[in-house]
Amino acid sequence: VQLVESGGGSVQPGGSLRLSCTVSGFTDNTYCVAWFRQAPGEGRAGLVAMDSDGTISHHDSVKGRFTGSKDKDKAKTTLYLQMRNLKPEDTAMYYCAAASRRAMGWDRWIDDQYDYWGQGTQVTVS
Repeated sequence: VQLVESGGGSVQPGGSLRLSCTVSGFTDNTYCVAWFRQAPGEGRAGLVAMDSDGTISHHDSVKGRFTGSKDKDKAKTTLYLQMRNLKPEDTAMYYCAAASRRAMGWDRWIDDQYDYWGQGTQVTVS
């Protein structure tokens, strides 16, 4: 299983960025994908999550500013994270994660429920 993230960078407050996470290598389409972020000295926080049927959920903390979208085919899934009106407190390492599950409930925001992680992409807002 591979998770490849891209799209991070530096942006001024109020700016926008779009992150991409492409997941491949699963033997079937029964997996969930999510975006997390981790600021220095803090734990990982869930932002956007997608079930295997393509349903996307947004954590309350980012509703209205962050939007998830997807491209999905038999071989791979790409989960995008569109971030708008970025603030300095959005500065963090952003990680993509995947879980070998058909769907997730309240635990979709819990990092230890995920089996695979990408290398992370840095977002700096200043």
